[in-house]
Amino acid sequence: MPFKEQPTLVQCDFDGTVTIGDVSFQILDEFTGNGWRELFQEYMQGKMTVNHFNATAFSKVKADKETLERFVRQKAVIRPGLPELLKACRELDFRFVIVSNGMMFYIDAILNMLGLNGLEFVAARSNFKPEGVEAWYEGPDGKPIEDGFKEAYTRDFLKQGYRIIYVGNGTSDFAPARLCSRIFSLDNLTASCKEASVAHTPFSDLREVAEGLKKLA
Repeated sequence: MPFKEQPTLVQCDFDGTVTIGDVSFQILDEFTGNGWRELFQEYMQGKMTVNHFNATAFSKVKADKETLERFVRQKAVIRPGLPELLKACRELDFRFVIVSNGMMFYIDAILNMLGLNGLEFVAARSNFKPEGVEAWYEGPDGKPIEDGFKEAYTRDFLKQGYRIIYVGNGTSDFAPARLCSRIFSLDNLTASCKEASVAHTPFSDLREVAEGLKKLA
């Protein structure tokens, strides 16, 4: 079915996709040291869930919300082409949603800094306590979810009748991306797609994604 005959949604990762570099990692390096990287290796090896990793790593962050928001506004580097990508989605009437394994508080701070406070996004939730940041994920049904956060939202969007275009960069993007009609990929997602012989379009600049969307329409 042509794209114009079915509602289309662009599901976009945040860290390493909208941004250059991972904002979560920048926070953890700055406010906890590098001990979290051993935890991350266990997560990458499948020895712990994304929720366990995120909750454990961020529990070591003692800074308050305002300090962390100020830090990310200073440090975040936005990948070129985001305005063009969002403009293309508006013109094509494609719904654009960021679905991220990162944290809602810093995505919100960065989007507000960019004047994009109305942009739709979901990510890990948080409470800020003196003993550390409490972090957890909720699925589309509002219930806590331990793993497969991105994929849960992809499947929910599919149930709603959307044709999905996926934009991402990480290993965690592969499971949801392969459910989608088109994939625009960077870095580890590109490698995973190549290894599994899954069709994908590599990019380095979000303007390339914007142009790719126009060709699909």
